[in-house]
Amino acid sequence: MTISRRSFLSSVAALPFAKSLFALTKPRIVVIGAGAFGGWTALQLRNMGADVLLLDAWGAGNTLSSSGGKTRVIRAIYGPDRIYSQMVKRAFELWDGLNASQAEPLYFETGALWMHRGDDAYVRAAQPILRDLGLPLEKLKIDEAAKRYPAVDFDGVKSAWLEHKAGALYAHRACGAVREAFVKAGGKYKTLSVKPGKIAKGAMGSLHGKDGSTVKGDTFVFACGPWLGKLFPETVGDRVQPTRQEVYYFATPKDSDKYVPSKLPIWIDFGKRIIYGIPDPEGKLLKVADDTRGDVIDPTTQSRKPSKELIARARGFLSERFPEIQDQPLVSAEVCQYENSPDGDLIIDQHPAAKNVWLLGGGSGHGFKLGPAVGDMVAHAILEGKEIPDKFQLARLHEGEQRKTQFDRPSS
Repeated sequence: MTISRRSFLSSVAALPFAKSLFALTKPRIVVIGAGAFGGWTALQLRNMGADVLLLDAWGAGNTLSSSGGKTRVIRAIYGPDRIYSQMVKRAFELWDGLNASQAEPLYFETGALWMHRGDDAYVRAAQPILRDLGLPLEKLKIDEAAKRYPAVDFDGVKSAWLEHKAGALYAHRACGAVREAFVKAGGKYKTLSVKPGKIAKGAMGSLHGKDGSTVKGDTFVFACGPWLGKLFPETVGDRVQPTRQEVYYFATPKDSDKYVPSKLPIWIDFGKRIIYGIPDPEGKLLKVADDTRGDVIDPTTQSRKPSKELIARARGFLSERFPEIQDQPLVSAEVCQYENSPDGDLIIDQHPAAKNVWLLGGGSGHGFKLGPAVGDMVAHAILEGKEIPDKFQLARLHEGEQRKTQFDRPSS
């Protein structure tokens, strides 16, 4: 009989002396990246008693990161992938807990309207999973949906579903709130750009700071989003390629109440392209984004200026689905990036040559909402030896034929 390293660690953690030993030898953990994954991992590790240093090159939720920007969708429909729906439920619990401590809200609930131009198998596959998790899902008749949501033209939509427990997270604000909660809990934060140190004898001993400093630790967690492949070219490399994504904020018609969240939830238009949008709480702006992967880019140097061609494409979509908005002013735009893995699944695993190094990534654009659940999962893996699901492990990225998902799925 053999026992895995993580199972062994978990067994040791359960021994009577483990808690007192842990208290005397608090592990020194360095988390690199203060976005959704890194910030929540640092917070959960600190809440479990670890000595944690959180680093970020530009600050929590900065404009260059995958966790920056105004808002992100939180929803639980993931086709047949039960594990993600379970993680969303856990994430809701942790987001709600943090939100309760804030002067300004981190989340507003809208529901999510799923509109399918073709087969709705993706949502139907999720129906029993959401039911088991206690997350309401309602199928709407098209004429009923049109009455309920007068801003939407349902031409071409074959089925409509409303996921009741869904909404929008304030991305930049949330990253700042997580960092503040981490520091309040006794964690240490520093704005610093670092590079991985040398790996020898199965471990990494330190990091190299851009300011010439050396950062030491017992365990290192790299949650560096689109920069993960650059930092680990052999282990990750171009298996995760950052792509350019543009997001637009269009004004809604003056004196119209059709675009407030009670009359227009978050929506996902599921056709050849997957387009999604988020209303703002006051109904004055509508966020519109194309989920289709853009051009491969360097996240550090890419231009952040929106392109006329893609703005025109967005207006073309609006003329079909939200005709009142097609000629409305473009108030602002964000140029960000995705950094999905080839199969769309997360990367949560130890470095194959250094067991004290953890790599987190492959999550945008659907990873932001999962940040609390990812942090919870990683903290328990590091400190208690709990297993990480196979689907998140690095080995799959090195297989000759990449695993494919059963359905096309949105990244938002």
